[in-house]
Amino acid sequence: MSAPFRMTPARFMAVLAAGALFGFGLSLSTMVQPEVVLGFLRFQDWGLMLVMGGAMGVTLVAYKLLPRLIKKPLLGGYFHWHVAHWNRDTLVGAALFGIGWGLCGVCPGPAIAGLGTGNWSLLWALGGIALGAGVQGFVAKVPPAKSTAA
Repeated sequence: MSAPFRMTPARFMAVLAAGALFGFGLSLSTMVQPEVVLGFLRFQDWGLMLVMGGAMGVTLVAYKLLPRLIKKPLLGGYFHWHVAHWNRDTLVGAALFGIGWGLCGVCPGPAIAGLGTGNWSLLWALGGIALGAGVQGFVAKVPPAKSTAA
C-alpha cells in the first residue's frame, strides 16, 4: 500500500500552476463561452476540434512516453495506471453528462474558468453540476435492495 498523499509546497505550486495554465488555455480557446461550444457540437465551428486534438496529443505523450523516460514523477510518488471500468453507472453518467453538455454547452472545467472571465450566468450550470453530483453520491451510498429469490 502506498503512503498517504501529502501536499507539499512544491506540489501546491505545481497544482496551482497547472490549474492556472488549464484555465488560461480554456479561456484562450474560447471553451469558456457556451455559444462557441454549442457551435462546435452543431458542427458549425471546428476550432475546438483542434483544442481537443491538441489536449489528447499532450495526454497521450504524458501517459505513454513520460513513464519510459523518467523512473518516477518529479514531485515524488509513482506513476499510476487508471484502468477504465465500463458498467451501467458509467454509461448512464456519460449519457447524462453528454446530454447536459449538449443542452447548455457547459462542462465543469470551462464553467469554473468562465467565472474568471466574469460570465456569472455559468453559476446556474455549476449549480446543476453540483446537484447532479450530489444526487449521484447519495444514490451510490444507498445499498441495493435485497433479492428474495432463492
